[in-house]
Amino acid sequence: MATIKEVAKAAGVSLTTVSRVLNRDESLSVTPEVRMKIFRAASQLNYIPPRQRKGAVEKKKLMIGVADWRIIRPDRPNVRLSSLACMVQVMTDQYEVSFVRLVFGQRQEVDGIIAFGLFSEDEIDFLRSLSFAVVFVNSNQRNYEHDQVQLDFNLGLEEMVKYLLDYKKYKSIGYIGGLYEQGNVKIGIHRLEGLRKILKKRGEFQEYFFHVGEISRESGYMLAQKAFQEGTLAEAVLLGSDEVAEGALEAFRDLELRVPKDVAVIIYQDIQTLESKWPNGTRIEMFPDYVWENALEMLIGRIEQKRSQAVTVLVPTHLRIGDTA
Repeated sequence: MATIKEVAKAAGVSLTTVSRVLNRDESLSVTPEVRMKIFRAASQLNYIPPRQRKGAVEKKKLMIGVADWRIIRPDRPNVRLSSLACMVQVMTDQYEVSFVRLVFGQRQEVDGIIAFGLFSEDEIDFLRSLSFAVVFVNSNQRNYEHDQVQLDFNLGLEEMVKYLLDYKKYKSIGYIGGLYEQGNVKIGIHRLEGLRKILKKRGEFQEYFFHVGEISRESGYMLAQKAFQEGTLAEAVLLGSDEVAEGALEAFRDLELRVPKDVAVIIYQDIQTLESKWPNGTRIEMFPDYVWENALEMLIGRIEQKRSQAVTVLVPTHLRIGDTA
């Protein structure tokens, strides 16, 4: 049986940090990347907290489906799933939980579902057909039939604009990001339009500072190069996703642009599709751990049938100040 010392070694962090993260110490300031490393290491080593070891054999198995096709391209991974099993293990003594990504129209045996984004009626009917227990995260449900976690998307963008213009005194804000469309699924539009709207309201919007392509590293690299060469690179730039950020920051490096001295960078991070190479970067966090924790707690409560009344939780997005802006 793995020890907490082995988890700390595998995660490359201190024993104290591992202990406080696994015991959900809310006073500990630690980056999402470090938390993910700890949860992933604990999961891979099959670490079981001491208080749970006595009853570990008696745990009931749960399979939770994650419907994320509205916010992540199907050909991209959801790297958060590998760390969630240990997160749940810390949250409850009763269950051994596994996670599986769902594909619309493909049957999957699950005990409950966490669904991200705006869904059509056909998609909602499909999710209902898989499980009665569904938690929608930032969805378009208005009938209060299901539990929901709603996020204030614009709050993080508004905090970013205020920070960049009023506190840091940058003269221009731009955008490098991508859109993905497949059928009636469109990913990336809300962050793009949200920033446009906020800048227009302040009289600070300039269309030529906005560069939009595909959601990919290659597109991010090309757009960043093009913006610099055309003289349309703003002083501060919101990078619309992990993949776009990877390419854009690589382009800035090749162009010998210093971050943040030559160009300030903020990464829009929803569900991670890549392991971040810039854990200390300034970012807007859309789905941090407490969103997952709220969704999981509500879902497990629904599976256990502890309540019949649907619950809605409102969670603000968060601007995390780092060293790139």
